[in-house]
Amino acid sequence: MNQYHRIYRVALVLLLVAFTHAITNQDNHVLLASDNIAIYTETIRSDPNNAEAYHSRGDVYRKKREYDKAIEDFTEAIRLKPNYALAYRSRGNAYRYKGEYDKAIEDYTQAIQLKPDYVRAYYNRGIAYGKKREYDKAIKDHTEVIRLKPNDVAAYHNRGDVYSKKSEYDKAIKDFTQAIRLNPNDVSAYKHRGRAYSKKREYDKAIEDYTKIIRLKPNDTVTYTWRGRAYSKKGEYDKAIEDFTQVIRLKPNNVWAYRNRGNAYKEKGDLQKSKDDFDKVKSLR
Repeated sequence: MNQYHRIYRVALVLLLVAFTHAITNQDNHVLLASDNIAIYTETIRSDPNNAEAYHSRGDVYRKKREYDKAIEDFTEAIRLKPNYALAYRSRGNAYRYKGEYDKAIEDYTQAIQLKPDYVRAYYNRGIAYGKKREYDKAIKDHTEVIRLKPNDVAAYHNRGDVYSKKSEYDKAIKDFTQAIRLNPNDVSAYKHRGRAYSKKREYDKAIEDYTKIIRLKPNDTVTYTWRGRAYSKKGEYDKAIEDFTQVIRLKPNNVWAYRNRGNAYKEKGDLQKSKDDFDKVKSLR
């Protein structure tokens, strides 16, 4: 019986290891075979030098937001396999989710040194630099992603977002526009481009982008708010009031919607309705 149990256990380990290798794609992003930590733990117990099993278990811990345990497993994977670029990137991701951006950047950099064309490592490092407000370094990494993968929509998003944070709105708009060319239904790109247009006081273009979003997502209260504010900036208070009223229909207790509409009524000269809205604001506090 013990002999059969040993044979079964070895077969299970071999099958799991083979599957772990099989589900690793060209970007070295491991798709987890199972969220069952016990299976990977059994693999490790039977084969203590299996770096891939440590990495896979670490990825499960990361998905469970148990970042310290994930880091411990990724570190062991690296110890067993020092040139394991994926493990460095995965550990970097765990550090980034913990807000430890310097450690994350160090791991991403090591992954890039091991694999100079590692698109996802540049992508992740660019995000970490952005979190540290090291915007020029972030832009450099996002640009490298675009060089290596010219149709990467997310890279254009990320670089555009960094340009916006630097108040370089023309460059941001160019990146968001490219993201939209690649994916015409990309709501996020329209949102960010609309915000960039608003920052430039190009309200008609901003309104056009916000309207496109509303067609795609009719219940998006944030976009109604932004469009309403753009209409207010243009002095088109009736249209602004319509948008703020729609926010209230969708979210009846939205304090800012009443505040925004109250301001629009005030600018329009309808003081009683303005007072009613500001009274509602007080009652909701």
